[in-house]
Amino acid sequence: MKLAIISDIHDHIPNLEKALPQAADCDALICCGDLNSPFVAKALGEGYRGPIHVVFGNNDGDRFRIAAIGSQFDQITFHGEYAELELDGKQFAIQHFDNIGRGLAKGEAFDVVCFGHNHQFELSKVGRTQIINPGEILGLLSGTATFVKYDTTTGEAEKIVVA
Repeated sequence: MKLAIISDIHDHIPNLEKALPQAADCDALICCGDLNSPFVAKALGEGYRGPIHVVFGNNDGDRFRIAAIGSQFDQITFHGEYAELELDGKQFAIQHFDNIGRGLAKGEAFDVVCFGHNHQFELSKVGRTQIINPGEILGLLSGTATFVKYDTTTGEAEKIVVA
């Protein structure tokens, strides 16, 4: 199974609209928060047809309306601020904050821990746990819009620069 992992959109629809076609070959999409506005949920639902798993970040102010817009799309699931998912036999923890994500990884209860928040791309390991910070779709703080494609079969994670 191939997964697209994104984070920190911060209302940047042009970069999101470039990223989603690049993720079209993935079986599911994980969003680690900071959509920001309800219209981003609409862009996600219209731009990606596979299952979408979303956790909220600290800049997702109007969560009610974000979830209300997202509920118009059957493929979007909002998990609150934290999610534990089993995808293709692998245990995932999904969270927005990097410091909490690192703590989850240290426990080694998960195969993969995904987070964002600091807008810094990172692929690393703590023990057996793969850490994935896909960077930012926004692309303004780090200078580059990025996301990750992760293959659950091989365990390989690939940095994708939004074209």
